Amino acid sequence: MDNPIQHLKSTLNWAFIDHQQDSLDQYKPRLLVNNKETSDFVLTPLLEELDRCQSFIFSVAFITESGLATLKSHLADLKMRGISGKILTSNYLNFNQPKIYKELLKITNVSVRLTDLSGFHAKGYVFEHEDHSTIIMGSSNLTAAALKANYEWNVKLTSFKHGGLLEQFHNEFEKVWQKAVPLTDKWIELYQILYDEVQKASRNHPLTLPLVPEAIPQTVFSTISPNKMQQSALMNLQDLRSTGAQRGLVISATGTGKTYLSAFDTRNFAPGRMLFIAHREQILHKAMTDYQRILGGNDSDYGILSGTSRAIDAKYIFATIQTISKLSTLTNFDPKAFDYILIDEVHKAGAHSYLKVIEHFEPKFLLGMTATPERTDDFNIYELFDYNIAYEIRLQEALEENMLCPFHYFGVTDFEYNDTIIDDTTMLSQLVTNERVSYLVEKINYYGHSGEMVKGLIFCSRKEETLELSRMLNERGYRTKALTGDDSQEDRMQCVTDLESGKLDYILTVDIFNEGIDIPCINQVVMLRQTQSSIVFVQQLGRGLRKHSGKEFVTIIDFIGNYKNNYLIPVALSGDKSQNKDNIRRHMKDTSYIKGVSTINFEEIARQQIYRSISNSNLTALKILREEYFQLKNRLNRIPRLIDFIENDSIDPLIFTEEHFSYYHFLLKIKETVPHLSEQEKMYLMMLSTEILNGKRKHEILLLKLLLVNGQVTYEEYINALKEADCSTDSETIESVKRILDLSFFTEAVKKKYGNTAIVEYTANQFFRFHPLIAKSLENNAYFREMITDNVQTAIHKNKQYVCNEPLTLYQKYSRKDSCKLLNWHSDESSTMYGYKTKHQTCPIFVTYHKHEEVEASTNYQEEFVSPEILMWSTKNSRKLQSTEVKTILEADQRKIDLHVFVKKDDAEGTEFYYLGKAHPDQKSAVQESMLNKKGKSLPVVHMNLVLEHSVESKLYGYLTRSFN
Repeated sequence: MDNPIQHLKSTLNWAFIDHQQDSLDQYKPRLLVNNKETSDFVLTPLLEELDRCQSFIFSVAFITESGLATLKSHLADLKMRGISGKILTSNYLNFNQPKIYKELLKITNVSVRLTDLSGFHAKGYVFEHEDHSTIIMGSSNLTAAALKANYEWNVKLTSFKHGGLLEQFHNEFEKVWQKAVPLTDKWIELYQILYDEVQKASRNHPLTLPLVPEAIPQTVFSTISPNKMQQSALMNLQDLRSTGAQRGLVISATGTGKTYLSAFDTRNFAPGRMLFIAHREQILHKAMTDYQRILGGNDSDYGILSGTSRAIDAKYIFATIQTISKLSTLTNFDPKAFDYILIDEVHKAGAHSYLKVIEHFEPKFLLGMTATPERTDDFNIYELFDYNIAYEIRLQEALEENMLCPFHYFGVTDFEYNDTIIDDTTMLSQLVTNERVSYLVEKINYYGHSGEMVKGLIFCSRKEETLELSRMLNERGYRTKALTGDDSQEDRMQCVTDLESGKLDYILTVDIFNEGIDIPCINQVVMLRQTQSSIVFVQQLGRGLRKHSGKEFVTIIDFIGNYKNNYLIPVALSGDKSQNKDNIRRHMKDTSYIKGVSTINFEEIARQQIYRSISNSNLTALKILREEYFQLKNRLNRIPRLIDFIENDSIDPLIFTEEHFSYYHFLLKIKETVPHLSEQEKMYLMMLSTEILNGKRKHEILLLKLLLVNGQVTYEEYINALKEADCSTDSETIESVKRILDLSFFTEAVKKKYGNTAIVEYTANQFFRFHPLIAKSLENNAYFREMITDNVQTAIHKNKQYVCNEPLTLYQKYSRKDSCKLLNWHSDESSTMYGYKTKHQTCPIFVTYHKHEEVEASTNYQEEFVSPEILMWSTKNSRKLQSTEVKTILEADQRKIDLHVFVKKDDAEGTEFYYLGKAHPDQKSAVQESMLNKKGKSLPVVHMNLVLEHSVESKLYGYLTRSFN
């Protein structure tokens, strides 16, 4: 059924008559809500419609800067494609601040009009597509809270051109639009006067006039109390000390209040004397002020030990590591001089200066604090603190707990110089051309900032660029200052003061201010350098995440050139350390993992550059895996198991198998000291790591788990366990499980690689049991048993993303070999499957959506999505409509043959394809055409439409169909 109107009729029947009848997903009406548990937000379908539309109209009463920010990069992409829209709004209740109207004027492909209609409160979004329109209407205004956080009800509907509801919407919109006034600079100027008068009046008569909430300054120090994170951390620290522990580590995201936490804990501990150590003097002054707020006391109790300040007798000493570590300073202090010592940014503590201080003193308690404990020099921070992690909260959790200022991240395409985007080799002279500076100014103005004045921090790639760019920006009227490692602490502190007071618009820097600097007023962070480290990326992003009364959010503008390390951007934003390219691609396709009202946005060309970087990068190089391995080993104080990598959000265990046959082989490769395994035992591990660890079918995993516990399992016991786990128990699947575990499914070459010996036998008296050889190893080699058990436990965890009562799970990835196994074929025929193969009443169809330019013409088939439900597909060449192979597929429904569709974007994704579900051939669409091979010979081929049972999920559909060339 390839008829959009017929599809829409069936979805209306589904929506309003009987929800149990079949219907394609694309046109189904939907209730849109914000649900943080499922990461479903009103914003997501709104952006999906915006990205695909040919025009749009919005009618919204209220707009905030943060709400508009969620759309800005998408509107910029639409402008490049020549697509425009209209926004109808008002000044109802004077909710909309004047600045939002200035922001709207920046978006030149959007026409904005304002209505003075009394009580204007409409909220509707209409997107025009080629053959239909989508309407989203309900309770959500154009605010970040309404689109991502608040409890809202909105309905998404589909209509064709002559639909009555659509016509009513357009008529009503046009009626108001024609009477509304265009948004102009003059209108904004007049509104500003009115707005200021209303705000002044509202302060004088708060009960009678509309109010715009204002931040209440914190002036009474005694009322400061711990936030949620600090309360939990303080309790944990107290519990830790009650065990006799003398050292503890707090891992807490930038901006979550680590300094206040340490002050609260100091107050609880009540030391005779306390030492606070940091690596920069400006940190000390801010920390000392914070401590005075919490602890009180006389000014004489507090002192700085840095440079010319020598307050060595104070009760609470705040010292730089550079000063306290000097032998002439250190010898002035008795080892027991301080009851409580705190080290800020403690990930630096592997340096000799820190170790010298730590070894000298004998405090009753030593506290280390850091946002990033990860190191690349093998120094074990965890060991230094006796593996006592008192508390840990990372970026995502801190955002979810509303402890940080929300951010809107924009991945922006960097400047093109001579038709080439700036890359790793670009010379300095090209980084600071007038054209590039104009481009930078255009982008930072477009994406803007929260609040009336910009207070920005720009991270540059090199010292010379920092100095020259500052000079050129100053020539254009900006007030900027360049800071490098050559500048003194006094210069740095003065710059921060000038930024806070409004004397500076931007501080430009390189290699400093990544960490340790506290400037809460920052409302814009600009990244003009390639991402070399996900740790540094988060540190720089974190400079703007402290809350401040003068900002609603912080804007992060990341200029993305053609850099080889661009793949680190989604890694840093998501916190994903799996080294799994598919995981990283998923974080690019779907950014709903970001918590609160924060958003992640990429301009289309920047998005393409990141995808290319993911494809071209070697994320599984031994050096990278070794670093991640030792970071986890340091944390655990032992050799990690595979399951540990999952439980600690580290490397995807499958990476070890893909690169090194098994985890055991990896441990040998990095020269880790591990017990000996025989060659046969290594082959058993290789088999289970390759075939079972991925968790794609629970049946084998469950049987192995039962056998590890019981030694042998009856057929009936196994079936009952499958039923309890809600797994399919048909005889074909059970026979397939037997073939996998006795190796009969595999080719001779693979059997040889796995040792030519079964893992599990099925006996004549209907028992499953381990083969005697592996059973003997399990009994006699405790380490081997531990490795097998770990494989099974990890496979159980990996299996959670797969359904158990169906052979394949929608949108998961599978190889041709996987399809043979999971569709219960008797043997692995993947080597001869090519694009498709019909067998055992199944026909898996594999499509590479974007063919490589060098693909031979005779295999470069015409295959593309007509819509999210319809895939135009081609048979192999030299096939005609009368061919038995073609007729079998065309008559698949009548012959009860299941067609299973698998698609991957391109060959850079490797051997696995996204499973898009079952499909049905549209017989009327089948046509025979000719294609030429490279010798110019004409070959017949058949094209037909395959109608999918499930409309392709929108994010995946967009990813697959976009061309990144």
